[in-house]
Amino acid sequence: MNASENTLTFVKLGGSIITDKNREATAHLDVIRRLAREVVQARAARPDLKLVIGHGSGSFGHFVGRRYSTHLGLPGGGGREGYAQTAAAAMRLNRIVTDMFLEEGVPVVSLQPSASALCRNTELASLETRPLWKLLASGLVPLVYGDVALDEKLGFTIISTETIFAYLTSLVQPERIILVGVVEGVYDDDPLIRPGAVLISEITPANIHDVNRWLGGSHGVDVTGGMLSKVRAMYDLVTTYPGVRVQIISGLRPGLLEEALCYPEKLIGTMIHG
Repeated sequence: MNASENTLTFVKLGGSIITDKNREATAHLDVIRRLAREVVQARAARPDLKLVIGHGSGSFGHFVGRRYSTHLGLPGGGGREGYAQTAAAAMRLNRIVTDMFLEEGVPVVSLQPSASALCRNTELASLETRPLWKLLASGLVPLVYGDVALDEKLGFTIISTETIFAYLTSLVQPERIILVGVVEGVYDDDPLIRPGAVLISEITPANIHDVNRWLGGSHGVDVTGGMLSKVRAMYDLVTTYPGVRVQIISGLRPGLLEEALCYPEKLIGTMIHG
């Protein structure tokens, strides 16, 4: 696949946008449905668009994960019950997202990461991807999500959607990875606290050191890291795979996801590239 033919796009619906991260197991049903409709419209406008959609666990998996310290595994976490309870919570949100996307006409097929993911000291070492590529080739939309995973050293851990996307990118590079959250992009300060914070439209090797100083953690309960860890991980990804771009946009603005999907060259939110 040459660059001009690459329409493969990974889209993550952040837990902050599809759930109330301050209230346990509370999904924003209206937002999930609207985002599904925007995906439908984008696919109609760009029939060649290939999508892998993922979502965070938000107030479903993160609350339970924190309660049991599941990300710490057996040595420091809440044991096997915590692993099972966190997996069940993540799956409950995935069922909601799956059903709503199907109702709106997006042919998603849910793929449970923990069914095949194996980690080594929290790093994702292997994941069965053949069904995902087959689904894409068939015109379907694979749907993954932040989940628990078995870990060779810790017993088990938690893997984020960004971790899954990074693993997939190491196998087949997408044109873009779009992260949909509650803010317009990356700012020089927390826009939820300081309204005068300035949006950073592009993050590149020229300004990454400044960006690292500005960023802080996420609001609400999150056991996989806030904006700082996400930006660092995505920056590492685009510098490892220079043809890939990462875009961070707001899911609160109706139509913005559709616009980003339809116009890949348009600067919307924050673009991270090498």
